[in-house]
Amino acid sequence: MKTYEDILHAIGRTPLVKLNKVAPEGGATIYAKCEYMNPSGSIKDRMAPYIIERAEQEGLLKPGGVIVENTSGNTGQSLAMAAAVKGYRCVFTMPDKMSREKINSMKAYGAEVIITPTDVPGDSPDHYVNRAKKIAEETPGAFYVNQYHSPWNIEGHCRNLGQELFEDTDGGKFDVFMGGTGTGGTVSGVGRYMKEHAPNVKIVGVDPLGSVHYGLFKSGSLPTAYVYAVEGIGEDIECQAMDFTVVDDMVQVNDRQSFQMARRLVREEGLFCGGSSGSIVHAAVELAKTMSPDQSIIVTLCDHGSRYISKYLDDEWMADHGFLEEGEELGLVEDLLTEGFATPVTADADTPISEIVRLMKEKGVSQIPLMDSGKCSYITHEADILRGLRSGEITVDAPATEAASPIAGLIYPKARLEELFHIFESDHVAVVVDAAKVVGIVSQIDLIDYLAKKKAA
Repeated sequence: MKTYEDILHAIGRTPLVKLNKVAPEGGATIYAKCEYMNPSGSIKDRMAPYIIERAEQEGLLKPGGVIVENTSGNTGQSLAMAAAVKGYRCVFTMPDKMSREKINSMKAYGAEVIITPTDVPGDSPDHYVNRAKKIAEETPGAFYVNQYHSPWNIEGHCRNLGQELFEDTDGGKFDVFMGGTGTGGTVSGVGRYMKEHAPNVKIVGVDPLGSVHYGLFKSGSLPTAYVYAVEGIGEDIECQAMDFTVVDDMVQVNDRQSFQMARRLVREEGLFCGGSSGSIVHAAVELAKTMSPDQSIIVTLCDHGSRYISKYLDDEWMADHGFLEEGEELGLVEDLLTEGFATPVTADADTPISEIVRLMKEKGVSQIPLMDSGKCSYITHEADILRGLRSGEITVDAPATEAASPIAGLIYPKARLEELFHIFESDHVAVVVDAAKVVGIVSQIDLIDYLAKKKAA
């Protein structure tokens, strides 16, 4: 008789299923690791109970203790499941964009859920991460899981999912692994295992438009995050559980691509998974088109679709958010940077303001990005200089950084043009960076001119 000591021992051994109808003809074969079939319904079962076990072993979580964490829902449900088995109390913070189904599921396990605003900067005290940290500090006997920065997050996926995929494929006999980059634990953990045991496997992270991981990987600089609709993937802060040294490439998808593919997975493949699964599969399909039929890609289907009945699986919700509309993608930022595009003007961070003014007059520009220790982190605008001179806060001999601000519109050549709209809405220009080098400065009129010419052609 096959039995388990408790539900936590039933984690893992999820099926690896071939995708048929959504996969491209003549391309690589795509296999889906159905992580939504874990006990709590998500891939987070691989790491959340593991972190709890390690905390118990280290004496950080004791009987009668309280588990505190910031979560988009899946980690919270997995932690709540483990807490129910082990007898702990749970307190979770969660952004208000997450589905009602996730909130109610965590409460069903007995957890306390505190909802925080989504559209706040990462350093705001109202950010769900900072709220969780403060609750943990003020709660006696609390253990803060800290999934975004915990090495146990990576370790749990490495020892659990990484090893299982290796065994599933007769010793790593596949070509590419693709996973979502939320905390970073999945791709980092699987990446570490494969780099040691099957270095032939290429590790590709999938990130949504609006998240910071893709920009960090491509440029080494932290871009400005903004709100996106897909849940359980991407992040607005730099995560220590994201180990880029074991990632070979990153690709980016948008909300519409994610939700439309997720709906296809449900309706055409019978795989009842969430929106982030659509993100990963969409990216895998595009990559598979460039590969040969004798090659294979493994993707993760991260969580169960029952958490999104009122969202992407609802036609009215999709229509209200414009995700059912069909239309051509606008293209990439690098498409703007064609021959004849103005060469960007930059200056060192300690350049005197008098020299900055001279450069602005000579080159006919109103803003200049500043380079500091090989990185482009600040930008000075003529309005900032004028304001400083008028108030007397700066002199023409002062370094440019005294009339500068952090770059809010940092972007990379492979970013989609749709990402520019958010930058322009916040009244910034887009500074295009490639390998820490400024390759272009894009303004609203540049985009207008490009789109007008494209439509005319």
